[in-house]
Amino acid sequence: MKTFCFLLSFILGAAGVGYGAAAAVPTPATNTAALGRRPAPVRSPEVLPNGQVTFRLRAPKAAEVAVTGQWTKERLVMARNADDIWTVTSGPIDAGVWEYNFQVDGLTMIDPGNPAIKPMREPRTSILHIPGQPPRLTDFQDVPHGVIRNHSYFSKSLGRLRELAVYTPPGYDGSRKRYPTLYLQHGSGDNQATWVVHGKAHWILDNLIAQGRARAMVIVMMDGHAALPGATNNVALFERDLLEDVMPFVETNYRVRANATDRAIVGLSMGGGQSLTIGMKHTDRFAWVGGFSASVPSREALGATLDHPETLNKKLKLLWIACGQDDFLLKRNQEFIALLKEKNLQHEWYLTGGDHSWPVWREYLGDIACRLFKSPQ
Repeated sequence: MKTFCFLLSFILGAAGVGYGAAAAVPTPATNTAALGRRPAPVRSPEVLPNGQVTFRLRAPKAAEVAVTGQWTKERLVMARNADDIWTVTSGPIDAGVWEYNFQVDGLTMIDPGNPAIKPMREPRTSILHIPGQPPRLTDFQDVPHGVIRNHSYFSKSLGRLRELAVYTPPGYDGSRKRYPTLYLQHGSGDNQATWVVHGKAHWILDNLIAQGRARAMVIVMMDGHAALPGATNNVALFERDLLEDVMPFVETNYRVRANATDRAIVGLSMGGGQSLTIGMKHTDRFAWVGGFSASVPSREALGATLDHPETLNKKLKLLWIACGQDDFLLKRNQEFIALLKEKNLQHEWYLTGGDHSWPVWREYLGDIACRLFKSPQ
């Protein structure tokens, strides 16, 4: 027993824990360190009443910290205070949904004080959402709202587990009616969650439906990266997954109308190329096709589709293409439009302001959503 007590006393003493009458009482400073108390959380971003926004980051060992934001071309250099918190105030910043990140000694990172993060293949972007007055289409408004459902499914055509998100419009769960379907695609840096979390597609449709400007519809948002990293056949694999796995899954589990006139396929950048390629090749599946700042398909990718313009013109209700004047894909889009004109293919082309960015694409979604599943104007 004496041996046991001696060993226990030795172990606890070595660990710095008091035992018996000989134990020393820890000082408050020692106790705080032992508990590993953390400093108070840093508030960032903070939207001020005048529309300015303050950004903060605790980085005691950093030599330089800055903010880069989508609302400005300037790099906002931050200053460090006595508590090792770097801060800068920007603005006033216009209402909208903006991207930003911190640059810490050359490293790009998210704002650790902000839980709103843009879904990406390599997450590095935080989201700053400043509601408008009056509210914008991208703002949460006091209207009936739809529901987002996330699914994991096994793609037999690809042989692996995949994910998708589905928006059902207001009133879907309480009705028995069937709805048209929009297959909505993201760009190369993003994933199936980006159109909701960052694109605000669900709020855009909620607001348009409430205003009577858009038809109630189901929206399916797939992961556009069907090929494994390094492969070059992504469009072909995505097409197989869409046609052989996702569409049967959606049309089995959701009340949607399974015909071409009630299906649309639309996307941005990489997803715009996927949508234009698949939509124009499969007019038996899709009558509404759109591309935002699209990585447009080549003449070869469309193959014999272009040899039958009369069939395309008869079956397509809408072929809608838009691109910003400062977009790096503008030239390719203009060349594609020239090809459509050469083949006498009916289409709508919109050259707008803006570059290759989400503020442009949210506007495009609002525009085309008002056209889908309606009689030609």
